[in-house]
Amino acid sequence: MSKKKLLAGFALLGALALAATGCASGDADAGDSGDASGGDEVITVGFAQTGSESGWRSANTESMKDAFSAENGFELIFNAADNDTAAQIAAVRDFMNQGVDAIVIAPIVEDGWDDVLQEAADAGIPVILEDRTVSAPDDLYASWVGLDFKKEGVMAGEWAAETFGDTPTKMVVLEGTTGSAPANDRAAGFDEAVEGTAIEKIDSQTGDFTRDGGKTVMEGFLQKYGVDGIDLVYAHNDDMALGAIEAIEAAGAEPGVDIQIVSIDAVKDGMQALVDGKINFIVECNPLLGELAAALVKDVLAGEEVEKEVYVEDQTFTQEQAAEVIDSRPY
Repeated sequence: MSKKKLLAGFALLGALALAATGCASGDADAGDSGDASGGDEVITVGFAQTGSESGWRSANTESMKDAFSAENGFELIFNAADNDTAAQIAAVRDFMNQGVDAIVIAPIVEDGWDDVLQEAADAGIPVILEDRTVSAPDDLYASWVGLDFKKEGVMAGEWAAETFGDTPTKMVVLEGTTGSAPANDRAAGFDEAVEGTAIEKIDSQTGDFTRDGGKTVMEGFLQKYGVDGIDLVYAHNDDMALGAIEAIEAAGAEPGVDIQIVSIDAVKDGMQALVDGKINFIVECNPLLGELAAALVKDVLAGEEVEKEVYVEDQTFTQEQAAEVIDSRPY
C-alpha cells in the first residue's frame, strides 16, 4: 500500500489525544458531528474489531465506541473476532445482511479480504479500514486510517542501532500476530534500521500481541539461550514486552539492565515499565482513531472525496520523557 498522506496534525481527537500524544489534525472540520450524513438521520455502522488481545486494543475499541455513539448520530454494531480471521469475515457478511450504511474493519491479517470486500462494494456499502491494512486492491475500500507501522519499526531499530553501535549484540524478537500488517511492517522497519550493525537476531517467534504469549515465548528463549545469551528484546508491542519482563525476572535477571527491551505502543502499563527502567525505549502507536474513522464514514456517505490513506504521527519515549508525560496520558 502506498503511503500517500501523513496527517499534519490530529485536532480531531481534541481532549482525548492531549498534548502528550503528540498528534494534531490537519482537518479542522472532520471532528464535527454535524450533518455530513444529511439531517438527523442515524448512520448504522458495523465495526469488525480484531479482538481484545492487548491494552492498546482495548483503548482502540473504547475510542471507536465513543466516536460511533448515538450522541454523535450513529448506531454501532460491534463485533470482536478474538483474532479469528474467519469469524471476522463472517461478521462483515453479517453486517451486510443487516443492511448497515457503512462498515469499519480492523483486519486481523492482511490477506484473504478480496471476496468479502468485493461483496460489500457490490452491495453499495462503503468500507473504511482502521488500524491495520489489507493486501486487497485499494478500490475495494473507501479509505484507511491508522499508523505507519514500518516507520514505528524503523524508529525502534534506530534506537537499537544508536544504543548498541558496533557492540556485538544478541537479539530475540517477540513478533505480533503472524500475517498481520503491524507484525510484518514493524519487523521490516526494524531490520532495515539495524542492517549493517553488530546486532544479530538469534531468534524470532510470535507472541500474538498478548502478554501471556510474550511471557511464554520469552521463557522459551531464556531456556534455550540463557540470560547471558540474550542482550536485547525487540517486542512488537508493549503487552508482549510486559510478558517478557515477567519471564526475565522469574529467571533471576533484571529487565532493562541484564537484558534491554525496546517496544512499540506506549500504553499506560508499558510506559510505567519504561519509567521503572524495565523497558528501555518505547515507540508510540496511538490507538485513539475513533474520531477520524467516524469523520471518514460521514464524509464518504455524504459523497465527499476523502484521502485513501490517513496517517497519524507517532512519537518516541525514553525513560525521562515517559516520566514527564505518564500522568497525563489518556491511555
